[in-house]
Amino acid sequence: MGGTLTQRLHEIPGLLDHRDDDEQPLAVQYGPAHDVTLEPGGLLSQLAGVTQVKVNSLHSQGVDRLAPDLIVEARAPDGVIEAFRVKDAPRFALAVQWHPEWQVMSDSFSRAIFAAFGAASRERAQHK
Repeated sequence: MGGTLTQRLHEIPGLLDHRDDDEQPLAVQYGPAHDVTLEPGGLLSQLAGVTQVKVNSLHSQGVDRLAPDLIVEARAPDGVIEAFRVKDAPRFALAVQWHPEWQVMSDSFSRAIFAAFGAASRERAQHK
């Protein structure tokens, strides 16, 4: 879509190390790592009902330059884009850099994301 990636965020001074530590138990690897700030008026802020949520963080790459047809939904404390959506998508088109599927039933924000995805999927199926 025209954007670019940073391959190794952890090698850039001033950025967090967003990778997991594979020597830790899964509950620690996939556990909450840092807050993300949700963009006001965005899909995620509407789903969360707040401006910040804590997420797990398990990635080494990150958005360097966001493609023109994408909109930032969330940022890490270091400014790294953690979530974005397709600007004029007719339905649900969201990407996140964390793993909302981990322990989804114990996290209301993750459940809200999956509920929105499910609702969009059902709506699409009805219009086919």
